[in-house]
Amino acid sequence: MRLFINQGIIVTASQRADSSYSYNTVTVVFLTEATKLLSSIVIFLKDNEVSTLISNMKQHLHVMGLYMVPALLYCLYNNLAFVNLAAFDPTTYFLLLQLRVVLTGIIFQVVFKKQLSRYQWVSLIILTLGCVIKQLSSIKKEEVSPTHTVSILTTLLSNVVSLHIFLMLVQVFCSCLAGVYNEKLLKDTGAEVHIMVQNVFMYIDSIICNALVLLCRGDILSAFTTTSLSQVWQLSVIAIILNNAAVGIVTSFFLRSLNSILKTFASALELMFTAVLSWIIFGIPIDWWTAAAIALVIYATYMYAQNPVVNRGRLDVEKGSSSQQEEEMLVISEIKTSL
Repeated sequence: MRLFINQGIIVTASQRADSSYSYNTVTVVFLTEATKLLSSIVIFLKDNEVSTLISNMKQHLHVMGLYMVPALLYCLYNNLAFVNLAAFDPTTYFLLLQLRVVLTGIIFQVVFKKQLSRYQWVSLIILTLGCVIKQLSSIKKEEVSPTHTVSILTTLLSNVVSLHIFLMLVQVFCSCLAGVYNEKLLKDTGAEVHIMVQNVFMYIDSIICNALVLLCRGDILSAFTTTSLSQVWQLSVIAIILNNAAVGIVTSFFLRSLNSILKTFASALELMFTAVLSWIIFGIPIDWWTAAAIALVIYATYMYAQNPVVNRGRLDVEKGSSSQQEEEMLVISEIKTSL
């Protein structure tokens, strides 16, 4: 959460007065993915040999193929973000984006065949309401009125069958499915593969997908010109790359040890903490909408904490087998002692 909060603040600090960027964002995205890949390799080689890495990659090459799915989903999500932000105003865009909280719960149930309890669903719905209210706070004070709020809802309803709404739903679905599918690979399908090797697979696939998209758009050369690379050589931009790389590594540990549902709560709490820190650092005021959202998110988090989702996939099976073997050895040892 701290890394995600840092990212929002660092990116805001790197903007010009008109909210534009003095650097090529495409170049930063590529360098971030390359940094994630390099970091995963270095962490793995800290305790293993290069030959071991190569051997593991060859042995589990099929897992690399499976990681192409979340890599493609994340790539599609990132590109649709630009399309949808051009079609919707920021408030409408972020309101629709909050559908991912509930959709993550639905996809989680389907993929892992785990039914969420009524208590857990209520906490997810309250969390969604908190996130929606937080996005309503982005409306300028002079525009905050019942009429303006109704106009936003009217726009959503009138465009419910439009192409842009469909693309927005596709973007939300990509985000949710990519997160849950990634968790599935970490805990189930690729449970026997070292987590850093899985990260290597993920980031190689991500680089390939993004390169193909840029190649199709004809932007791949402009992303790596001398000018673009020189613009990156700023302290704030380097901080963005390093922090975002750390986010990627930590998220893999998060999903392997915890789950996608808890990640939605962490994301909501990040929104609230970012709002508070932005008020402290940048002087961005906190209005009543944000205060109400913070209260709802905190309550939803407390409610969920009373009955959290536990999902360890095949890791639970492996742990159970290990525990059973230890108990059997203990019984054998006691029998020998008694004899």
